[in-house]
Amino acid sequence: MGTSQSREDYISDSDDYKEEEEEEERSDDTEEYQDALEKQPTPIGDLDAKLQALKLKYGTPSSSSSTPSSAVSRNAVKLYLHIGGNAPNAKWIVSNKLTSFSFVKTSNVDGDSDDDYEGSSSDGKGQWILKVAGKVRARVSTDMQLKMFGDQRRVDFVSRGVWALKFFTDEQYRRFVTEFQDCLFENVYGLKATEENKVKIYGKEFLGWVKPEAADDSAWEYADDYDMAAGSPNSVTPVRSNQQLMEEFEEAANGGVQSLTLGALDNSFLVNDSGVQVYRNFRDGIHGKGVVAKFDSGGGSKSTPKKALLMRGETNMMLMSPLKEGKPQANGLQQLDIETGKIVTEWKFEKDGTEITMRDITNDTKESQLDPSESTFLGLDDNRLCQWDMRERRGMVQNIASLNSPVLQWSQGHQFSRGTNFQCFATTGDGSIVVGSLDGKIRLYSKTSMRQAKTAFPGLGSPITHVDVTYDGKWVLGTTDTYLVLICTLFTDKDGKTKTGFSGRMGNKIPAPRLLKLIPLDSHLAGADNKFHGGHFSWVTESGKQERHLVATVGKFSVIWDFQQVKNSAHECYRNQQGLKSCYCYKILLKDESIVESRFMHDKYAVSDSPEAPLVVATPMKVSSISLSGKR
Repeated sequence: MGTSQSREDYISDSDDYKEEEEEEERSDDTEEYQDALEKQPTPIGDLDAKLQALKLKYGTPSSSSSTPSSAVSRNAVKLYLHIGGNAPNAKWIVSNKLTSFSFVKTSNVDGDSDDDYEGSSSDGKGQWILKVAGKVRARVSTDMQLKMFGDQRRVDFVSRGVWALKFFTDEQYRRFVTEFQDCLFENVYGLKATEENKVKIYGKEFLGWVKPEAADDSAWEYADDYDMAAGSPNSVTPVRSNQQLMEEFEEAANGGVQSLTLGALDNSFLVNDSGVQVYRNFRDGIHGKGVVAKFDSGGGSKSTPKKALLMRGETNMMLMSPLKEGKPQANGLQQLDIETGKIVTEWKFEKDGTEITMRDITNDTKESQLDPSESTFLGLDDNRLCQWDMRERRGMVQNIASLNSPVLQWSQGHQFSRGTNFQCFATTGDGSIVVGSLDGKIRLYSKTSMRQAKTAFPGLGSPITHVDVTYDGKWVLGTTDTYLVLICTLFTDKDGKTKTGFSGRMGNKIPAPRLLKLIPLDSHLAGADNKFHGGHFSWVTESGKQERHLVATVGKFSVIWDFQQVKNSAHECYRNQQGLKSCYCYKILLKDESIVESRFMHDKYAVSDSPEAPLVVATPMKVSSISLSGKR
């Protein structure tokens, strides 16, 4: 599908005057615009905006290309609409040459209402919305995917279409962005965007998250330099500018695919409605072996597993099936022997004789699935973080024929009394743990204690639905519905030593995170109901090697970022931005159905002419292997 920049046009003022000279051609565009925009009644409350626009249009003397600030309304803008989607003839058209915007508070966000309060409401209730020319009425949220173009005095956003606002002065542009961010803060946290409230939400240690322009970015620069210099000569492979996504092959997957589980040794696996399909790992991707391990456990009905975890040198797989459809919690596991294709044990989760549930499981470390003697793994529930031990204390081997399922031993962990609302977790190479929560917080636990987090990063207002971490623990990637957040965990302690937030408290020099987003057009093309899920780093299990890419899935898109580029503070994406730095430079792989999961194979499967191991993309019906090589 190409890169994000190839679908994003510069809107110049000269184009506007050219349009005015071509009235007949513009009439065709207007018809396209009417087709692109959903028909909706004009709210009475928007008549003032229209009257103001008319007053501006006919009451302001026309002059040169630069409009003096004294001759326009404080909120005057030019409104554009993007038509044509991703087609070659897609373009921006002028929707309103001169109109105005307003931020208003309302208790009726989704529909037209007479209780819209200009500026603020009398009782403080309601949500902020953005209104423009009777054509845009959108709740101020990350769903708008607002993107700033400071050099063009322009913002793009999504609201039942893709829109752009162009401002006449720099002051107008900066004020709009500031007001938008303040309204967003109030909508998320229910507090006015004062300095006091921002410190209350984020904490004194995270002032860089409140004012990113004043944040200390030296940790990003140090980490970038360290990654390039540290380890072996192969620690980082330079990425070529002509790098392309090349699909090597695609195979049918027998339908109903629920999850993709990649192995670092010989095999990888797809879990579908009928069983576990086995694939052979090659340097150009994965190939089906025609082998399916069924879920038959000798009786009873089980829902399709939603989570699969490789263990014991990748000879065993733990399968977790939810108790209720749509809910992740499970009260036990099935243990699959991959060599025989049989379920050999069904385990129960218990603590102090009481049955409990888990919402997620993962390996003790990044590479522990390769250990043939591995008998422990980690579990997570809303308020629990623990380690489970498969070794039976009585030394007896229990199997599926037993009347009572064997009980996993609670090896260590903590059950939190307050609502932590844990959602997901991941481990580093040394066994440190990162946990993402419903409130957006990301907590870092050392490998020695699950009771108290060494570092807790504040939420940005969106739940963390998936989390990953690099092998060395220096970088954490959190996935939300509308963006990915990349966090640097490095800090310098009082003795001048460089550490990660897993091993010590980071103090008050915590660098601001960076956001990875889709441009508004791609977000719109992905579909309103499609959300980011499963953000991952590429996969390494060896000290001295560095992850090279990040990948996430949204709808039919696999979205790939260059990790080195995202870390580079001088990257062009970060110029002329206000607030947290956001990276929009990525590549998109488009499939013909919604994608279940996208993952990079283990680093050892990278070939000499490629900067990365193949990317494997699973949809409900197919599995594809994609090379990032620029030659093949």
